[in-house]
Amino acid sequence: MLKKTVTYDDYNGVERTEDFYFNLSKAELLEMELGTSGGLAEMIRKIVAAQDAPAIIKVFKDLVLKAYGEKSADGKRFIKSPELSEAFSQTEAYSQIFMELATDDKKAAEFVNGIVPAGMAEAANNGVTPMA
Repeated sequence: MLKKTVTYDDYNGVERTEDFYFNLSKAELLEMELGTSGGLAEMIRKIVAAQDAPAIIKVFKDLVLKAYGEKSADGKRFIKSPELSEAFSQTEAYSQIFMELATDDKKAAEFVNGIVPAGMAEAANNGVTPMA
């Protein structure tokens, strides 16, 4: 799970500092991998190799919004819904996070590594397919 603390001005001009949480479970990653023709990782490699900026931006937007959620008070659940994602996407905090990822390769890599389960990120970095 990744926590990002963002300071931004809301639409009333009020400065706010808030924590936002992002996570993809193993099940969500498997669904994304198997639900993408040729696999998600391969699709991303092709997009990056082709330097297809519009496709890269779409992938990052989808990842950010799919990973966004809110922790339950007891910490047992990470609550996600289309409504929560849409509400988050309408904030200036989302805009700041999105711009950071779209313009900074290092921050983008840190984000992706932060939202996947630790064992899966390590396996991917070592060239191992963790889905097996």
